[in-house]
Amino acid sequence: MREALAEAERALAHGDVPVGAVAVGDGVIVGRGHNRKEVDADPTAHAEMIALREAARTLGGWRLGGVTLYCTLEPCPMCAGAMVAARLPRLVYGADDPKAGAAGSVVELLRDSRFNHQVIVTRGVLAEESQALLERFFAGLRRKTE
Repeated sequence: MREALAEAERALAHGDVPVGAVAVGDGVIVGRGHNRKEVDADPTAHAEMIALREAARTLGGWRLGGVTLYCTLEPCPMCAGAMVAARLPRLVYGADDPKAGAAGSVVELLRDSRFNHQVIVTRGVLAEESQALLERFFAGLRRKTE
């Protein structure tokens, strides 16, 4: 999770919402990402999507069995859908997202039995640190608009 926080700091450094993600398989980082929506002008450039893509490339296939994704923020519906599609077995995340969270805060996509795969979720790991980064970012945006 500390590596995911380091990725979030990278997003902050280039003006994106500070969210970071790290995919781990067999104790080794196989994918990492941080939000790049602003810098890439890409609405799908979420930390989780980037980390999942890199993990699939590293492992040589789209099925990510045996991989745990660590993310600083609860995933949105797009990212949660990608996790289900990738057959990701486990997600560990920091801060809840009460506006767009798809692991139970707004909707529950990861453990919905109507899908052919469910993801085991552990929430709240280093939540305070993850939330503090987000608060710092949004406080800076508010100062700029005042």
